[in-house]
Amino acid sequence: MSFFHRFGSDDLLRCRFAVSPLWETQEAVRTLLRPHRQGYHLPWLRQVREAADRLDLRPLWALMPTRGHSSNFLSPPPLGPTATVEEELERIRSADPLEVHEDLRLSLASTPGALESETGRRLLKDPERAVETLTDLLDQAWRTLVAPHWPRLRALLEADILFHTRRLAAGGLAELFDGLHPALRWDAANDTLVIDRPTHHDRTLGGQGLLLMPSAFVWPEVAGGFDPPWQPTVVYPARGIGALWTGAAGPAPEALARLLGRARADVLCALAEPASTTALAHRLGLAPSSVSAHLKALYGAGLLDSHRRGHQVLYERTPLGIALATGGGSGPGPSAVPGA
Repeated sequence: MSFFHRFGSDDLLRCRFAVSPLWETQEAVRTLLRPHRQGYHLPWLRQVREAADRLDLRPLWALMPTRGHSSNFLSPPPLGPTATVEEELERIRSADPLEVHEDLRLSLASTPGALESETGRRLLKDPERAVETLTDLLDQAWRTLVAPHWPRLRALLEADILFHTRRLAAGGLAELFDGLHPALRWDAANDTLVIDRPTHHDRTLGGQGLLLMPSAFVWPEVAGGFDPPWQPTVVYPARGIGALWTGAAGPAPEALARLLGRARADVLCALAEPASTTALAHRLGLAPSSVSAHLKALYGAGLLDSHRRGHQVLYERTPLGIALATGGGSGPGPSAVPGA
């Protein structure tokens, strides 16, 4: 059994990446439910467990089957590369209750016992109220589970996108897809992306192209399979989650600090992965204005490059910056997905 995403000539030109705070919230909620996902997120779990226990997540969990139909209206693919969570939640609130009823029924039927449960019956009895209840619950989950950690998470996701867009430029779709996840493979003879999954899904993209979204919480799985009219989408594990919740790197070497100044050296050494000013400020516990000044100085000295990603500017070390930060070697590349 597999998922098939069949490309036409127009689809090959319309593949894009996006970051979705709503999807990350959904996957965080799933991670609380699925112990096999939790190994790399134990520090996060310790931080959020008490607050998460105060949320009644049962209505969302009832719509998150291990396999089968997950409610599409609850996780619409983002319309743009940097949608806000408020924009995404508003799309859910505007869902048609008649369409929602069938979406809920299919999802509940895929979760053993959910269709006959009190929660399931309540959701199906009043789809309009269910939309409000579920949207409010996702909003609470966002604020509780994800928002406090969003600068760190967004930095990871944007660094992943920057890495893979370079692979796409260097080797085309075949190299891109073959490096996203072991379950993905590109069938060049049929212009088809194949995802090894225990269920079957077959979709001709029809000129819509494919949306690719990295996620910190989806690991070790890969998600896809949206039916029309939803945008064809694949959600894959972001690279580097093994180090996501580790503390900030230690202080820069003393010799480098004497050369650049302590704060500037710490900023350079913190850029093991591309990051924005806000993410670095959060990571280092410095004011964004101070980090911005250090980044401009390092950029002017040829130690950093910058790349725009939506409204964000990501900074990364140049080969000279890598050599200084790592003691003269080329340094390790961005860390790979654990187990991939």
